[in-house]
Amino acid sequence: MSASTAVQGNSPRKVAIASLVGTAIEFYDYYIYAAAAVLVFNSQFFPKGDPSAATLLSLSTLALAFLARPIGSALFGHFGDKIGRKTTLVASLLTVGLSTVAIGLLPTYESIGLWAPVLLCICRIGQGIGLGGEWGGAALVATENAPKGKRGLFGSFPQLGAPIGLFVANGVFFLVTSLLGSEALVAWAWRIPFLMSIVLVAVGLYVRLNLHESAAFQKVEREGRKLQAPVSAVFKQHAGALVRGIFCMSTTYVLFYLMTAFVQVYSKSPVALSPAGHAMGLGIPANTFTGLLLVGAVVFGIFTTLGGVWADKLGRRTWLLWVTAGIMVLGLLMPAFLNHGTVPTVAAFIVVGMAVMGMTFGPMAALLPELFPTEVRYSGASLAYNLSSIVGASIPTLVAMELNKTYGLWGVGLYMAANGAITMLALLLSRETRDLDMSASSAAAR
Repeated sequence: MSASTAVQGNSPRKVAIASLVGTAIEFYDYYIYAAAAVLVFNSQFFPKGDPSAATLLSLSTLALAFLARPIGSALFGHFGDKIGRKTTLVASLLTVGLSTVAIGLLPTYESIGLWAPVLLCICRIGQGIGLGGEWGGAALVATENAPKGKRGLFGSFPQLGAPIGLFVANGVFFLVTSLLGSEALVAWAWRIPFLMSIVLVAVGLYVRLNLHESAAFQKVEREGRKLQAPVSAVFKQHAGALVRGIFCMSTTYVLFYLMTAFVQVYSKSPVALSPAGHAMGLGIPANTFTGLLLVGAVVFGIFTTLGGVWADKLGRRTWLLWVTAGIMVLGLLMPAFLNHGTVPTVAAFIVVGMAVMGMTFGPMAALLPELFPTEVRYSGASLAYNLSSIVGASIPTLVAMELNKTYGLWGVGLYMAANGAITMLALLLSRETRDLDMSASSAAAR
């Protein structure tokens, strides 16, 4: 197949759908786990003697996937750079989808004791490995096939999978709770969102199996530039780009998981004070907060697309420097929104936070692939994206809970702002990549 044929096969419409649908499904799988970890898993998979300890154990399983994601990046990145994007994307979708369905079939702690959390952790690791390979491939499908001057916009399509997945996941939990009640949700109905994933995976497979390889990858094949060990080449030859990519992305993760996990736990927890005298909860009903997250997901999606458009207009570096400054300001304003907050103030914080989140998240699918040449792009972009999750997403909820207990919301806000300062430094040390030739054999920001 010639490069021109591939380009004709991958029409802009096909590229948009293929990159968006798969990530939406995989993020849906990811978010239903996060929601269940907050709402259900503490009582279903862990001993009920100490509710606080069970909640912490349940939330700690979130970190397992972030630790597993770099493994998925290396595994799927290797094959994505060796045999192509299409086959690897199908494999990553199956990995995370089947892991999700398996969670919906797991017996509980009351049925099999300690084996229940063990099996839950294994499935969570499977989710992490699958998503570790998913994002890089979807980003490359979008950006390597994008029309000239529109890589930021097309890169925002796989990023839209995050707000769409967030909306659908929370929407399903909202409907299940509304129709069946909270008691049924905890007892058995929490399995419904997980089992539904099998239908969504089938849709994603259909879309991706009709995809063609990008012209950039086919050029690497024709010129004999494929490497035997692309992951190793990333660490040996592109370590600087990898480190910059990790810290350019890390604050995006910090912001998102503080918004969707910490704020959720803080808002739903009963009104109480820590031993240091700081507020530990607002007592907002669970379904009320889920409704706020649905609104936030819509805002997130809108500003994700706008972020990609403005990154094309202003350049990745300039746009993200301004947005990161906004994240730092938002962190410092967190106590004003949430300290003794009400539903309207929490809603305002979620809307503002999700808007800023979209503006930083949207351009990342263009920025990170642009840091690496085609022959290592899948590996490099995936590793940067997923290693940043260890820095920015594996522990922020747990850290934020401890900071709030000891220092109040000022401590949490300063934590967000400090991460923003690190990202600003990484951006200042990076070069603009908007006009980079994606089929070139070396990256401009090497």
